[in-house]
Amino acid sequence: MKVKVHWIVDGIADVEFPSQEEAEHWVNETLQTLLNNNPEFKEKLGAKAIQGKAYFPGSSE
Repeated sequence: MKVKVHWIVDGIADVEFPSQEEAEHWVNETLQTLLNNNPEFKEKLGAKAIQGKAYFPGSSE
């Protein structure tokens, strides 16, 4: 039986960089490297996109 599974991986990287842009860039590059080094993510699990946004920690966490 063919079944489709829509999945989401959620996480928060706690990093220290001089700017939000640098933090986002580092996380994006790290995740892209992980995906590219493990083709199963794309081939078997159908990974298509990575999305994230840096923010300053605060009471809304």
